[in-house]
Amino acid sequence: MQRKRDNKNSENIANYSDGSISLLERVTPLARQINCLDIERIADVCIKSIPKLVGVRFASLYILDETNNILHLQKYNHPFLLNKIVSLNQNPPSPMVMAIRSKGLILVGDIDTHKKPIIKKSQRTFAGNYKTNNCAITPLICQNRVVGVLNLTDKIESDSFDCGDIALIELFSQLVGASIGNIKLFEKIQRQATTDGLTGLVNHKTFYEILEKELWRSRRYGGQISLIMVDVDNLKKINDAYGHRVGDKVIRKIGRKIRECIRQIDTAARYGGDEFAVILPNTSLADATVAAERMVDAVSNSPITWKKEQIVLSVSVGLGQYDANSSPEDITNCSDQALYIAKQAGKNTVKIFEPSKK
Repeated sequence: MQRKRDNKNSENIANYSDGSISLLERVTPLARQINCLDIERIADVCIKSIPKLVGVRFASLYILDETNNILHLQKYNHPFLLNKIVSLNQNPPSPMVMAIRSKGLILVGDIDTHKKPIIKKSQRTFAGNYKTNNCAITPLICQNRVVGVLNLTDKIESDSFDCGDIALIELFSQLVGASIGNIKLFEKIQRQATTDGLTGLVNHKTFYEILEKELWRSRRYGGQISLIMVDVDNLKKINDAYGHRVGDKVIRKIGRKIRECIRQIDTAARYGGDEFAVILPNTSLADATVAAERMVDAVSNSPITWKKEQIVLSVSVGLGQYDANSSPEDITNCSDQALYIAKQAGKNTVKIFEPSKK
């Protein structure tokens, strides 16, 4: 079915004008430009080149954030402002949301009289900015999943989109959708390579890469690094009593609590099975201690519930402050020593590495 549709589109493009070879010569390089992992390059084609081929004044490209059910405005050529964020949960749904739900191209010859779907005036905040009442709203689809929306508005030389226009729009929507889908897949693979699958924090390998970069930055620009090591108390007992599924739930929750206690410039990592590490660039020992104590309190005040039973959680924390001449191994070993002392002191506490006691 898809092959028949593609063949039909190709025939329509070939018959689009008397200069069919010239048109194909214009389409081919654009298809090559779209076939990449650079969203800005793809957006440029959507906003600058495709409107010229189809004969419209304005274009806007939105990318779908599936996690938050939101469309983000990537690029546009309108001389006026557009909504930068469009929620898929809006009611009544906007034309873009309708296109996403139907996974089909919405062509509007006259938006005032359009019946299927009906587009109310309340949904057309910016209607007065356009010279004509026509537009094309096409969902960008990859592997039957919507990845974005391309809007083409204000046909220049006619009141409606003809068969050639539709063929071009559908062809480019397939090409753009495939490329955006590839970008999302590539980004997902990159995230999986650098993050821990259970907690979403950076993994052990990435932790050391970031620590090396922060040390290099400290050598060049000055400053010191604080490092916090966190260990989950009694995780083995929890696993033995309730099972590893509950143990995983504990690790996930503690990972979230650690992330909530630090700044955006800090890096939280899952260092090992039940151990976490946090890099705090250019941070005093006093400020790092405040963050560490906040972690201990946040975890101890956040028990988990399993089969109506509350399981109290706690962590032991060790930390220290280090200059740019320290090695990554020295830094982790020293903070780990402080962590060991915290464990020996009864757990659920913070201990600071003291060089004199090394």
